[in-house]
Amino acid sequence: MDLFLEILGKLKGDFVDIFVEERITNQFQMEENKVQKTSTVFEKGIGVRVIRDGKISYAFTNDFSKKGIEELLALMVNKTFSGNTFNMKKLIKHQHDKSFLIKIEPHEVPFSEKFELLRKANNVAWAESEKIKQVKTLYGDSIQIIKIANSEGFFTEEKRTYILFLIQVVAHEDGVIQTGYESLGGLKGFEFFQENNLEEVAKKTAQRALMMLKAKRIKGGRMPVVISSEAGGTMIHEAIGHGLEADLVHEGLSIYSNKLEQKVASDLITVIDDPTLPNMRGSYIFDDEGTPAQRTVLVEKGVLVNYLYDKYNAMKEGKKSTGNGRRQSYEYYPIPRMSNTLIAPGNHKPEEILRSVEKGFFVKKMGGGQVNTVTGEFVFEVQEGYTIEKGDLSDPVRGALLIGTGQEILQNIDMVGNDLGFSIGTCGKNSQGVPVTDGMPTVRIPEIVVGGEA
Repeated sequence: MDLFLEILGKLKGDFVDIFVEERITNQFQMEENKVQKTSTVFEKGIGVRVIRDGKISYAFTNDFSKKGIEELLALMVNKTFSGNTFNMKKLIKHQHDKSFLIKIEPHEVPFSEKFELLRKANNVAWAESEKIKQVKTLYGDSIQIIKIANSEGFFTEEKRTYILFLIQVVAHEDGVIQTGYESLGGLKGFEFFQENNLEEVAKKTAQRALMMLKAKRIKGGRMPVVISSEAGGTMIHEAIGHGLEADLVHEGLSIYSNKLEQKVASDLITVIDDPTLPNMRGSYIFDDEGTPAQRTVLVEKGVLVNYLYDKYNAMKEGKKSTGNGRRQSYEYYPIPRMSNTLIAPGNHKPEEILRSVEKGFFVKKMGGGQVNTVTGEFVFEVQEGYTIEKGDLSDPVRGALLIGTGQEILQNIDMVGNDLGFSIGTCGKNSQGVPVTDGMPTVRIPEIVVGGEA
Protein backbone atom coordinates (compact mmCIF):
# COMPACT_ATOMS: atom_id res chain seq x y z
CA MET A 1 0.00 0.00 0.00
CA ASP A 2 2.90 2.38 0.74
CA LEU A 3 4.13 1.97 -2.84
CA PHE A 4 0.76 3.07 -4.21
CA LEU A 5 0.65 6.11 -1.92
CA GLU A 6 4.20 7.08 -2.84
CA ILE A 7 3.46 7.01 -6.57
CA LEU A 8 0.13 8.83 -6.24
CA GLY A 9 1.79 11.53 -4.12
CA LYS A 10 4.42 12.33 -6.77
CA LEU A 11 2.25 12.53 -9.89
CA LYS A 12 -0.13 15.22 -11.13
CA GLY A 13 -3.09 15.13 -13.48
CA ASP A 14 -6.85 14.75 -13.65
CA PHE A 15 -6.64 11.05 -12.87
CA VAL A 16 -3.85 8.61 -11.98
CA ASP A 17 -4.06 4.85 -11.66
CA ILE A 18 -1.57 2.12 -10.83
CA PHE A 19 -1.82 -1.48 -11.99
CA VAL A 20 0.29 -4.22 -10.37
CA GLU A 21 0.19 -7.72 -11.82
CA GLU A 22 1.62 -11.13 -11.01
CA ARG A 23 0.91 -13.98 -13.41
CA ILE A 24 1.92 -17.62 -13.76
CA THR A 25 1.02 -19.32 -17.06
CA ASN A 26 1.48 -23.00 -17.97
CA GLN A 27 1.02 -24.33 -21.50
CA PHE A 28 1.57 -27.80 -22.92
CA GLN A 29 1.07 -28.70 -26.59
CA MET A 30 0.93 -32.22 -28.00
CA GLU A 31 1.48 -33.05 -31.67
CA GLU A 32 2.67 -36.13 -33.57
CA ASN A 33 1.72 -38.22 -30.53
CA LYS A 34 4.12 -36.53 -28.17
CA VAL A 35 4.39 -33.38 -26.11
CA GLN A 36 6.22 -30.93 -28.37
CA LYS A 37 6.11 -27.72 -26.35
CA THR A 38 5.97 -26.91 -22.68
CA SER A 39 6.27 -23.54 -21.06
CA THR A 40 5.89 -21.97 -17.65
CA VAL A 41 6.04 -18.19 -17.64
CA PHE A 42 6.26 -15.97 -14.56
CA GLU A 43 5.42 -12.29 -15.02
CA LYS A 44 5.38 -9.46 -12.55
CA GLY A 45 5.20 -5.76 -13.25
CA ILE A 46 3.65 -2.40 -12.57
CA GLY A 47 2.05 0.10 -14.96
CA VAL A 48 1.26 3.75 -14.15
CA ARG A 49 -1.12 5.96 -16.12
CA VAL A 50 -1.77 9.70 -15.88
CA ILE A 51 -4.74 11.33 -17.63
CA ARG A 52 -4.67 15.11 -18.06
CA ASP A 53 -6.59 17.32 -20.50
CA GLY A 54 -7.75 14.29 -22.48
CA LYS A 55 -4.24 12.89 -22.95
CA ILE A 56 -2.65 9.73 -21.57
CA SER A 57 0.88 9.19 -20.31
CA TYR A 58 1.81 5.60 -19.50
CA ALA A 59 4.92 3.80 -18.29
CA PHE A 60 5.63 0.35 -16.90
CA THR A 61 8.44 -1.69 -15.39
CA ASN A 62 9.10 -5.17 -14.01
CA ASP A 63 11.76 -3.79 -11.67
CA PHE A 64 10.27 -3.37 -8.19
CA SER A 65 13.55 -2.27 -6.61
CA LYS A 66 13.82 1.23 -5.19
CA LYS A 67 15.87 2.24 -8.24
CA GLY A 68 13.33 0.73 -10.64
CA ILE A 69 10.43 2.61 -9.06
CA GLU A 70 12.42 5.85 -8.97
CA GLU A 71 13.20 5.50 -12.69
CA LEU A 72 9.54 4.85 -13.42
CA LEU A 73 8.50 7.92 -11.45
CA ALA A 74 11.16 10.07 -13.09
CA LEU A 75 9.89 9.02 -16.50
CA MET A 76 6.32 9.83 -15.56
CA VAL A 77 7.17 13.17 -13.95
CA ASN A 78 8.96 14.20 -17.15
CA LYS A 79 5.95 13.12 -19.22
CA THR A 80 3.16 14.25 -16.97
CA PHE A 81 1.28 17.53 -17.10
CA SER A 82 0.73 20.16 -14.45
CA GLY A 83 -2.51 19.69 -12.59
CA ASN A 84 -3.97 18.21 -9.42
CA THR A 85 -1.70 16.70 -6.80
CA PHE A 86 -2.78 13.63 -4.91
CA ASN A 87 -1.37 13.70 -1.39
CA MET A 88 -3.37 10.82 0.10
CA LYS A 89 -2.55 9.27 3.44
CA LYS A 90 -4.65 6.14 2.91
CA LEU A 91 -6.60 4.24 0.31
CA ILE A 92 -10.10 2.81 0.73
CA LYS A 93 -10.44 -0.79 -0.38
CA HIS A 94 -13.11 -1.15 -3.05
CA GLN A 95 -15.26 -4.14 -2.05
CA HIS A 96 -17.56 -6.15 -4.29
CA ASP A 97 -20.10 -8.80 -3.31
CA LYS A 98 -19.37 -10.89 -6.41
CA SER A 99 -16.99 -13.86 -6.36
CA PHE A 100 -16.25 -16.88 -8.55
CA LEU A 101 -15.76 -20.29 -6.99
CA ILE A 102 -12.52 -22.10 -7.84
CA LYS A 103 -12.64 -25.64 -6.44
CA ILE A 104 -9.26 -27.03 -7.57
CA GLU A 105 -6.35 -24.65 -8.07
CA PRO A 106 -4.50 -25.70 -11.26
CA HIS A 107 -1.06 -25.11 -9.74
CA GLU A 108 -1.85 -27.81 -7.17
CA VAL A 109 -2.36 -30.43 -9.91
CA PRO A 110 0.76 -32.39 -11.02
CA PHE A 111 1.99 -31.79 -14.56
CA SER A 112 1.63 -35.52 -15.23
CA GLU A 113 -2.13 -35.27 -14.75
CA LYS A 114 -2.32 -32.38 -17.21
CA PHE A 115 -0.24 -34.27 -19.77
CA GLU A 116 -2.58 -37.26 -19.37
CA LEU A 117 -5.56 -35.11 -20.41
CA LEU A 118 -3.81 -34.27 -23.67
CA ARG A 119 -2.69 -37.84 -24.28
CA LYS A 120 -6.20 -39.29 -23.92
CA ALA A 121 -7.78 -36.65 -26.18
CA ASN A 122 -5.01 -37.14 -28.72
CA ASN A 123 -5.46 -40.92 -28.80
CA VAL A 124 -9.23 -40.71 -29.20
CA ALA A 125 -8.91 -38.36 -32.18
CA TRP A 126 -6.32 -40.51 -33.96
CA ALA A 127 -8.40 -43.65 -33.41
CA GLU A 128 -11.36 -42.32 -35.41
CA SER A 129 -9.91 -43.07 -38.84
CA GLU A 130 -6.79 -43.64 -40.90
CA LYS A 131 -7.82 -40.48 -42.76
CA ILE A 132 -6.81 -38.43 -39.71
CA LYS A 133 -3.41 -36.95 -40.60
CA GLN A 134 -2.75 -34.46 -37.82
CA VAL A 135 -3.90 -33.90 -34.25
CA LYS A 136 -2.86 -30.95 -32.09
CA THR A 137 -3.99 -30.53 -28.50
CA LEU A 138 -3.16 -27.74 -26.08
CA TYR A 139 -3.67 -27.37 -22.34
CA GLY A 140 -3.26 -24.03 -20.61
CA ASP A 141 -3.80 -22.58 -17.16
CA SER A 142 -3.09 -19.14 -15.82
CA ILE A 143 -3.29 -17.49 -12.43
CA GLN A 144 -3.34 -13.69 -12.45
CA ILE A 145 -3.24 -11.58 -9.30
CA ILE A 146 -3.89 -7.87 -9.79
CA LYS A 147 -3.90 -4.86 -7.49
CA ILE A 148 -5.16 -1.46 -8.63
CA ALA A 149 -5.09 1.92 -6.91
CA ASN A 150 -6.14 5.32 -8.23
CA SER A 151 -6.23 9.01 -7.43
CA GLU A 152 -9.87 8.80 -6.36
CA GLY A 153 -8.58 7.01 -3.26
CA PHE A 154 -9.74 3.51 -4.18
CA PHE A 155 -7.81 0.27 -3.97
CA THR A 156 -8.93 -3.11 -5.38
CA GLU A 157 -7.43 -6.54 -5.79
CA GLU A 158 -8.51 -9.71 -7.55
CA LYS A 159 -7.26 -13.20 -8.32
CA ARG A 160 -8.24 -14.68 -11.69
CA THR A 161 -7.77 -18.35 -12.56
CA TYR A 162 -8.14 -19.42 -16.20
CA ILE A 163 -8.32 -22.84 -17.82
CA LEU A 164 -7.98 -23.53 -21.56
CA PHE A 165 -8.14 -26.58 -23.84
CA LEU A 166 -7.78 -26.52 -27.64
CA ILE A 167 -7.89 -29.32 -30.19
CA GLN A 168 -7.36 -29.26 -33.94
CA VAL A 169 -7.85 -32.34 -36.11
CA VAL A 170 -6.91 -32.49 -39.81
CA ALA A 171 -8.35 -35.14 -42.12
CA HIS A 172 -7.25 -35.88 -45.71
CA GLU A 173 -8.67 -37.98 -48.52
CA ASP A 174 -8.32 -37.82 -52.32
CA GLY A 175 -6.73 -34.37 -52.25
CA VAL A 176 -9.38 -32.91 -49.93
CA ILE A 177 -8.23 -31.54 -46.58
CA GLN A 178 -10.67 -30.61 -43.80
CA THR A 179 -10.07 -29.36 -40.28
CA GLY A 180 -12.08 -29.72 -37.09
CA TYR A 181 -11.45 -27.33 -34.22
CA GLU A 182 -12.78 -26.91 -30.68
CA SER A 183 -11.84 -24.66 -27.79
CA LEU A 184 -13.04 -24.88 -24.20
CA GLY A 185 -12.21 -22.88 -21.13
CA GLY A 186 -13.26 -20.32 -18.59
CA LEU A 187 -12.54 -18.55 -15.34
CA LYS A 188 -12.42 -21.94 -13.62
CA GLY A 189 -10.19 -24.28 -11.71
CA PHE A 190 -9.05 -27.77 -12.70
CA GLU A 191 -12.54 -29.04 -11.85
CA PHE A 192 -13.40 -27.85 -15.36
CA PHE A 193 -11.98 -31.14 -16.67
CA GLN A 194 -14.24 -33.14 -14.36
CA GLU A 195 -17.23 -31.27 -15.77
CA ASN A 196 -16.17 -31.54 -19.44
CA ASN A 197 -15.16 -34.83 -21.05
CA LEU A 198 -12.22 -34.03 -23.33
CA GLU A 199 -12.30 -37.45 -24.95
CA GLU A 200 -15.86 -36.78 -26.16
CA VAL A 201 -14.74 -33.36 -27.41
CA ALA A 202 -11.84 -34.95 -29.30
CA LYS A 203 -14.11 -37.59 -30.87
CA LYS A 204 -16.63 -34.95 -31.97
CA THR A 205 -13.89 -32.78 -33.46
CA ALA A 206 -12.39 -35.67 -35.43
CA GLN A 207 -15.80 -36.73 -36.69
CA ARG A 208 -16.51 -33.21 -37.93
CA ALA A 209 -13.28 -33.15 -39.95
CA LEU A 210 -14.07 -36.57 -41.42
CA MET A 211 -17.64 -35.67 -42.29
CA MET A 212 -16.55 -32.55 -44.12
CA LEU A 213 -14.32 -34.66 -46.40
CA LYS A 214 -17.46 -36.00 -48.08
CA ALA A 215 -19.38 -32.73 -47.94
CA LYS A 216 -20.21 -30.95 -51.16
CA ARG A 217 -19.71 -27.28 -51.84
CA ILE A 218 -22.84 -25.21 -51.50
CA LYS A 219 -24.18 -23.19 -54.40
CA GLY A 220 -23.78 -19.59 -53.33
CA GLY A 221 -26.43 -16.89 -53.34
CA ARG A 222 -28.99 -15.15 -51.14
CA MET A 223 -31.03 -17.55 -49.03
CA PRO A 224 -32.62 -18.07 -45.60
CA VAL A 225 -30.08 -19.01 -42.93
CA VAL A 226 -30.55 -20.54 -39.49
CA ILE A 227 -27.61 -20.10 -37.12
CA SER A 228 -27.62 -22.62 -34.29
CA SER A 229 -26.79 -21.70 -30.72
CA GLU A 230 -24.10 -24.42 -31.05
CA ALA A 231 -22.38 -22.19 -33.62
CA GLY A 232 -21.15 -19.92 -30.83
CA GLY A 233 -21.40 -16.15 -30.65
CA THR A 234 -18.63 -15.19 -33.09
CA MET A 235 -21.16 -13.36 -35.22
CA ILE A 236 -22.44 -11.07 -32.47
CA HIS A 237 -18.88 -10.36 -31.31
CA GLU A 238 -17.72 -9.28 -34.74
CA ALA A 239 -20.95 -7.97 -36.30
CA ILE A 240 -21.78 -5.47 -33.57
CA GLY A 241 -19.63 -5.93 -30.45
CA HIS A 242 -16.50 -4.10 -31.59
CA GLY A 243 -18.61 -1.34 -33.08
CA LEU A 244 -20.01 -0.55 -29.62
CA GLU A 245 -16.62 -0.02 -27.94
CA ALA A 246 -16.46 3.66 -26.97
CA ASP A 247 -13.01 4.45 -28.38
CA LEU A 248 -14.00 3.33 -31.89
CA VAL A 249 -17.32 5.15 -31.52
CA HIS A 250 -15.62 8.38 -30.37
CA GLU A 251 -13.11 8.25 -33.24
CA GLY A 252 -15.87 7.78 -35.82
CA LEU A 253 -14.57 4.30 -36.65
CA SER A 254 -17.87 2.57 -35.95
CA ILE A 255 -21.03 2.25 -37.99
CA TYR A 256 -22.83 2.84 -34.68
CA SER A 257 -21.29 6.26 -33.93
CA ASN A 258 -23.92 8.90 -33.03
CA LYS A 259 -26.75 6.36 -33.08
CA LEU A 260 -27.78 6.23 -29.41
CA GLU A 261 -31.55 5.83 -28.99
CA GLN A 262 -31.84 4.87 -32.67
CA LYS A 263 -33.22 1.61 -34.04
CA VAL A 264 -30.28 -0.56 -35.13
CA ALA A 265 -31.77 -4.06 -34.95
CA SER A 266 -34.97 -6.07 -35.01
CA ASP A 267 -37.37 -5.67 -32.07
CA LEU A 268 -36.41 -9.25 -31.14
CA ILE A 269 -32.76 -8.35 -30.52
CA THR A 270 -31.33 -7.41 -27.13
CA VAL A 271 -27.52 -7.35 -26.86
CA ILE A 272 -25.84 -7.57 -23.45
CA ASP A 273 -22.26 -7.47 -22.21
CA ASP A 274 -21.96 -9.11 -18.80
CA PRO A 275 -18.66 -9.93 -17.05
CA THR A 276 -20.60 -10.94 -13.90
CA LEU A 277 -21.75 -14.22 -15.48
CA PRO A 278 -20.32 -17.06 -13.37
CA ASN A 279 -16.96 -18.48 -14.42
CA MET A 280 -17.07 -17.48 -18.08
CA ARG A 281 -13.80 -16.81 -19.90
CA GLY A 282 -14.64 -13.10 -20.11
CA SER A 283 -15.74 -12.80 -16.46
CA TYR A 284 -14.14 -10.65 -13.76
CA ILE A 285 -15.03 -8.98 -10.47
CA PHE A 286 -13.32 -5.69 -11.29
CA ASP A 287 -12.12 -4.50 -14.66
CA ASP A 288 -8.45 -3.62 -15.15
CA GLU A 289 -9.05 -0.09 -13.86
CA GLY A 290 -10.73 -1.20 -10.63
CA THR A 291 -14.30 -0.47 -11.74
CA PRO A 292 -16.77 -3.11 -10.49
CA ALA A 293 -17.99 -5.51 -13.16
CA GLN A 294 -21.55 -4.84 -14.26
CA ARG A 295 -24.19 -6.05 -16.69
CA THR A 296 -24.54 -3.56 -19.55
CA VAL A 297 -27.48 -3.62 -21.94
CA LEU A 298 -26.21 -2.29 -25.27
CA VAL A 299 -29.18 -2.86 -27.55
CA GLU A 300 -32.65 -3.19 -26.04
CA LYS A 301 -35.42 -4.54 -28.26
CA GLY A 302 -33.59 -3.23 -31.29
CA VAL A 303 -32.71 0.22 -29.91
CA LEU A 304 -29.08 1.21 -29.22
CA VAL A 305 -28.99 2.33 -25.57
CA ASN A 306 -25.33 2.29 -24.52
CA TYR A 307 -21.69 1.83 -25.50
CA LEU A 308 -18.87 0.01 -23.69
CA TYR A 309 -16.77 2.50 -21.71
CA ASP A 310 -13.47 2.49 -19.90
CA LYS A 311 -12.50 5.31 -17.53
CA TYR A 312 -10.65 7.43 -20.09
CA ASN A 313 -13.37 7.48 -22.74
CA ALA A 314 -16.06 7.94 -20.10
CA MET A 315 -14.22 11.01 -18.76
CA LYS A 316 -13.99 12.50 -22.25
CA GLU A 317 -17.74 12.16 -22.79
CA GLY A 318 -18.95 12.98 -19.28
CA LYS A 319 -20.15 9.40 -18.78
CA LYS A 320 -19.56 6.68 -16.22
CA SER A 321 -17.40 3.68 -17.00
CA THR A 322 -19.37 0.50 -17.72
CA GLY A 323 -16.52 -1.56 -16.23
CA ASN A 324 -15.05 -2.51 -19.61
CA GLY A 325 -11.54 -1.09 -19.24
CA ARG A 326 -9.36 -4.10 -20.01
CA ARG A 327 -5.69 -4.74 -20.78
CA GLN A 328 -3.57 -7.69 -21.78
CA SER A 329 -1.02 -7.11 -19.02
CA TYR A 330 0.79 -4.44 -17.03
CA GLU A 331 2.64 -3.49 -20.22
CA TYR A 332 -0.52 -1.92 -21.67
CA TYR A 333 -2.96 0.74 -20.54
CA PRO A 334 -6.64 -0.24 -20.57
CA ILE A 335 -9.03 0.33 -23.48
CA PRO A 336 -12.74 -0.46 -23.94
CA ARG A 337 -13.20 -4.18 -24.55
CA MET A 338 -16.01 -6.72 -24.57
CA SER A 339 -16.24 -9.38 -21.84
CA ASN A 340 -19.10 -11.91 -22.14
CA THR A 341 -21.22 -10.57 -25.00
CA LEU A 342 -24.49 -12.15 -26.08
CA ILE A 343 -27.85 -11.86 -27.76
CA ALA A 344 -30.54 -12.51 -25.16
CA PRO A 345 -32.72 -15.60 -25.77
CA GLY A 346 -36.17 -15.21 -27.33
CA ASN A 347 -39.36 -17.26 -27.33
CA HIS A 348 -39.04 -19.71 -30.24
CA LYS A 349 -38.01 -23.34 -29.86
CA PRO A 350 -34.91 -24.15 -31.95
CA GLU A 351 -36.70 -27.00 -33.75
CA GLU A 352 -39.55 -24.64 -34.59
CA ILE A 353 -37.09 -22.24 -36.21
CA LEU A 354 -35.56 -25.02 -38.32
CA ARG A 355 -38.97 -26.31 -39.43
CA SER A 356 -39.95 -22.81 -40.58
CA VAL A 357 -37.39 -22.89 -43.44
CA GLU A 358 -38.45 -24.69 -46.60
CA LYS A 359 -35.07 -24.41 -48.31
CA GLY A 360 -31.96 -22.72 -46.95
CA PHE A 361 -28.72 -23.12 -45.00
CA PHE A 362 -28.05 -24.21 -41.41
CA VAL A 363 -24.90 -23.13 -39.55
CA LYS A 364 -24.01 -25.58 -36.79
CA LYS A 365 -20.45 -24.45 -36.11
CA MET A 366 -18.97 -21.07 -36.98
CA GLY A 367 -15.35 -20.58 -37.98
CA GLY A 368 -13.32 -17.39 -37.98
CA GLY A 369 -14.50 -14.00 -39.16
CA GLN A 370 -13.49 -10.48 -40.09
CA VAL A 371 -15.39 -7.21 -39.80
CA ASN A 372 -14.90 -3.61 -40.87
CA THR A 373 -16.20 -1.60 -37.91
CA VAL A 374 -16.55 1.56 -40.02
CA THR A 375 -18.92 -0.02 -42.57
CA GLY A 376 -20.15 -3.03 -40.60
CA GLU A 377 -19.21 -5.37 -43.45
CA PHE A 378 -18.20 -8.90 -42.43
CA VAL A 379 -17.16 -12.30 -43.76
CA PHE A 380 -17.54 -15.41 -41.58
CA GLU A 381 -16.31 -18.91 -42.32
CA VAL A 382 -18.61 -21.82 -41.56
CA GLN A 383 -16.83 -24.81 -40.04
CA GLU A 384 -19.89 -27.09 -40.10
CA GLY A 385 -23.01 -26.40 -42.13
CA TYR A 386 -25.93 -28.21 -43.79
CA THR A 387 -28.53 -27.49 -46.41
CA ILE A 388 -32.12 -27.27 -45.18
CA GLU A 389 -34.80 -29.10 -47.16
CA LYS A 390 -38.45 -28.87 -46.12
CA GLY A 391 -37.59 -27.94 -42.54
CA ASP A 392 -35.04 -30.72 -41.96
CA LEU A 393 -31.26 -30.89 -42.10
CA SER A 394 -30.04 -32.40 -45.36
CA ASP A 395 -26.54 -32.68 -46.82
CA PRO A 396 -23.42 -31.35 -45.09
CA VAL A 397 -21.58 -28.67 -47.08
CA ARG A 398 -18.08 -27.24 -46.89
CA GLY A 399 -16.37 -24.03 -47.87
CA ALA A 400 -19.38 -21.86 -47.05
CA LEU A 401 -19.13 -18.21 -46.05
CA LEU A 402 -21.63 -15.76 -44.57
CA ILE A 403 -21.25 -12.34 -46.18
CA GLY A 404 -23.07 -9.16 -45.24
CA THR A 405 -23.21 -6.31 -42.76
CA GLY A 406 -23.88 -6.40 -39.04
CA GLN A 407 -26.79 -3.99 -39.32
CA GLU A 408 -28.36 -6.07 -42.11
CA ILE A 409 -28.28 -9.24 -40.04
CA LEU A 410 -29.50 -7.63 -36.82
CA GLN A 411 -32.33 -5.77 -38.53
CA ASN A 412 -33.49 -8.84 -40.46
CA ILE A 413 -33.48 -11.53 -37.76
CA ASP A 414 -37.13 -12.54 -37.42
CA MET A 415 -36.97 -15.55 -35.08
CA VAL A 416 -34.91 -15.89 -31.88
CA GLY A 417 -34.60 -19.17 -30.00
CA ASN A 418 -35.14 -19.79 -26.30
CA ASP A 419 -31.76 -21.53 -26.08
CA LEU A 420 -28.30 -20.02 -25.61
CA GLY A 421 -24.87 -21.32 -26.64
CA PHE A 422 -21.40 -19.92 -25.98
CA SER A 423 -17.98 -19.93 -27.59
CA ILE A 424 -14.69 -18.67 -26.20
CA GLY A 425 -11.77 -16.82 -27.66
CA THR A 426 -8.96 -14.34 -27.20
CA CYS A 427 -10.02 -11.05 -28.73
CA GLY A 428 -7.34 -8.96 -30.42
CA LYS A 429 -7.41 -5.17 -30.60
CA ASN A 430 -4.64 -2.55 -30.62
CA SER A 431 -2.05 -5.37 -30.33
CA GLN A 432 -3.67 -6.56 -27.10
CA GLY A 433 -5.42 -9.88 -26.51
CA VAL A 434 -7.99 -10.43 -23.75
CA PRO A 435 -10.13 -13.49 -22.90
CA VAL A 436 -13.77 -13.28 -24.01
CA THR A 437 -16.94 -15.34 -24.31
CA ASP A 438 -19.60 -14.81 -26.97
CA GLY A 439 -23.15 -16.15 -26.87
CA MET A 440 -26.16 -16.53 -29.15
CA PRO A 441 -29.49 -18.34 -29.25
CA THR A 442 -30.63 -20.06 -32.43
CA VAL A 443 -31.76 -17.36 -34.90
CA ARG A 444 -33.36 -17.18 -38.33
CA ILE A 445 -32.23 -14.68 -40.97
CA PRO A 446 -34.77 -14.63 -43.84
CA GLU A 447 -32.12 -13.75 -46.41
CA ILE A 448 -28.35 -13.28 -46.43
CA VAL A 449 -25.54 -13.95 -48.89
CA VAL A 450 -23.99 -17.39 -48.51
CA GLY A 451 -20.68 -17.64 -50.33
CA GLY A 452 -19.99 -20.87 -52.20
CA GLU A 453 -19.82 -22.17 -55.74
CA ALA A 454 -21.27 -19.99 -58.50
